[in-house]
Amino acid sequence: MRHVIAGLVATILMAANVHAQNLSPDELAARNIQRRAVEAMIWGMPAVNTDLMLQTMLKTTKAKPNEIIYWSKPVNWKNQTLTPNPDSIYLMSFWNVKDGPVVIEIPPAQGGSIAGNIVTVWQTPLEDAGPEGADKGQGGKYLILPPGYKGDTPAGYIALQSDTFSGFALLRSNLASHGDADVAKSVAYGKQVKVYPLAQAKDPSTTNFTDAYDLLFDSTIPFDASFYRGLDRVVQNEPWLDRDRVMIDQLATIGIAKGKTFNPDQKTTALLDQAAREAHAILEQGYDSGFPVINPGIRWFPAAVPQMVKAASTGYADPNEYPVDLRGVSYTLGFTGIKRLGTAQFYLMANKDKDGQPFEGAATYRLTVPANVPVKQYWSATVYDRETHALVRNMPSASRASISPGIAKNADGSVDVYFGPKAPEGKEANWVPTDPARKFELLFRLYGPEQPLFDHSWKLPDVERVATTIGGATK
Repeated sequence: MRHVIAGLVATILMAANVHAQNLSPDELAARNIQRRAVEAMIWGMPAVNTDLMLQTMLKTTKAKPNEIIYWSKPVNWKNQTLTPNPDSIYLMSFWNVKDGPVVIEIPPAQGGSIAGNIVTVWQTPLEDAGPEGADKGQGGKYLILPPGYKGDTPAGYIALQSDTFSGFALLRSNLASHGDADVAKSVAYGKQVKVYPLAQAKDPSTTNFTDAYDLLFDSTIPFDASFYRGLDRVVQNEPWLDRDRVMIDQLATIGIAKGKTFNPDQKTTALLDQAAREAHAILEQGYDSGFPVINPGIRWFPAAVPQMVKAASTGYADPNEYPVDLRGVSYTLGFTGIKRLGTAQFYLMANKDKDGQPFEGAATYRLTVPANVPVKQYWSATVYDRETHALVRNMPSASRASISPGIAKNADGSVDVYFGPKAPEGKEANWVPTDPARKFELLFRLYGPEQPLFDHSWKLPDVERVATTIGGATK
C-alpha cells in the first residue's frame, strides 16, 4: 500500500510539473499577479488600514491632516472603524511631517486623562501618551520628526523619530461614567490637546477640532481590488523602509511602483479581486484558528499575539523576526499600536462560546464577570460584527461596562452581562443587543489593568449560551 500511495503522489507531482511547463506566457503572468497580490494585501494591511481611516476622514468631514477629529459622545455604530471603544471619548489626529516636524501637545492629567498612542502609517508605535506614556501624566510636547531629519531638537520636547511622513495619534479621553456631565468633562479635557508645526511653536495657531459623532465613518477593510488603490497611495507618499524593499518588485508585478500611475485594466482588476478574496480567506483562517489563550482551558485570548507585540513595540528591531502574517491578521481586527501594552489598557477577545461554538446573533449568552475586576479605571464588554470587526450596524448600544448607567451586580459582587437579540426579563441594564442575522465576537477591555490579571489569580470565565431566540420566542 505504501508503494501505491508513493506512486500516486509521484504521478500527481509529475502532472502538476507538466501543467506548469505547459502554461502560456499570459497564464504565467496572471498567476504571478494573483500570487503576489495575495502577499501584498497581507503585508500592506496596517498601512492600508491607516489610509482607509484618513480617506474616510477627508471624504466625510472637513478635517485635514495635523488637525483633530473627535467624537463628542461615546461612539455608536456609525463609527465603522475596527473594534472602536464605545466607552471612551475618541480623538484622532492624522499627522503629516512632510513639511517639517509636528508637535502633539498633551495636557497634564488634571481633571482628566489621556490614554494615547502615536504611530506611523504602518501603525508601528512611536510612543504612548498620558499617565502610562512618556509624559507620565505630567503633560508633554511630543515632537514627531520626519525621516532623515538633520535639524536640532529643541529642549523640552519628547522627540519621536519617524521613518514615515505620516501616521496618526489615537487619543482616548477617559470617562468616569456615561452621564452627560462626565461626557462633557471628558470632551472638554480632550479639547486641551494641541497639534501644530514646530515652526509655529512660539505662537501656535488654534487647533481645529471636527466632530464626527453620528456621521457614518466607514473604514472597514475592502477585500477587493480597491484595497490596492490604498496601497498605491502609501507607496507613492512614503519612503521605502529597508525591511520592506523586497516588496518593490512584488508590487511592480501588480502595477504599483513609486512615481508611476496605478491603473489596472479590467483583466488585472479581476485578478486583484480574486487575490483579495484569497488573502481574506488566509487572514480569516489565521484568526479563526485562535490566538494563544490567556488562561488554559478558557477561550479568552489577548487581542495581540506576544510575538507581534514584541516586534511592533521595538520597531521590528530584531533582524531575525518579522511577523508579517500575524501583523496582517492583527490589522484586520483593529487599529493603532501600543508601546507599553498592559499598562494603560489590556484587551481580551473571544469568538466562540464555552462549548467552542461561534457566537450566533440569534442566541442569548451570559458572561459572568467575577467580582474585584483588576482595573484602576473600568472594564467593558463589547459586541462586534464577526465579519467586519466593526460595531454591529443599527444596534442601539454595543457594550456594557462597569461605568454603564444602572448596571446591576450579583450578591457576590460579580456582574452578569447578557448578549442576544432580546433582553432577558429584568436584565435590560446588563444587556448588549445582537443582530439575529449576524455572527458576532466579543472584546473585553481592562483600563488600568492590575497584577491579578497577569498572575492569573483573577480569571474571566467563558461565555455560556443560555437560550436560542426563534421568531421572537426564547427556547
